[in-house]
Amino acid sequence: MIRAHYLAALVALAACSPSQRNTSIEMTAVQDIDLKQYSGLWYEIARYPNFFERGCEGATAEYGVISESRISVVNTCRRNGERTGVEGVARVIAPGQLEVKFAPDWLPEFLPVWGDYWIIGLEEDYSVVTVGSPSGRYGWILARSPNPDPAAMDRARATFERFGYDLSGLEYPPI
Repeated sequence: MIRAHYLAALVALAACSPSQRNTSIEMTAVQDIDLKQYSGLWYEIARYPNFFERGCEGATAEYGVISESRISVVNTCRRNGERTGVEGVARVIAPGQLEVKFAPDWLPEFLPVWGDYWIIGLEEDYSVVTVGSPSGRYGWILARSPNPDPAAMDRARATFERFGYDLSGLEYPPI
């Protein structure tokens, strides 16, 4: 019974994030991703508001290659001055297209607890990445440094615009 309530809550919460993009514009992912080069620590520079990061500052994401189709994910942030985090896993579904899950391992793989995580823009040197979801409910700009190159940030924002995201909704939480 508890598991069914947990699943219902996850599905309900996922539906709470409004779309931030014009979904009639086709979104494509970066096709050539080196997962080993992509792995490591990323700082969250900007994001579209979402329920699971409400009140988060200083967010980071750390990725590690498990296999050619699986990636470990550790997201952390400060809430009310305390560091908190969550561990998850991502699976590669196509080049540049991943799905991420932070739900308990006892939930079967086929249940709808996977979130789209598409790499839609990536600097050649892997210093800044633009991540979005086809639904437009999620979007992030991540960087290897808390102070990324301004020109790379301009390109990341332009990527969001190209895929129909409304830049006025982009937040820049404290790092």
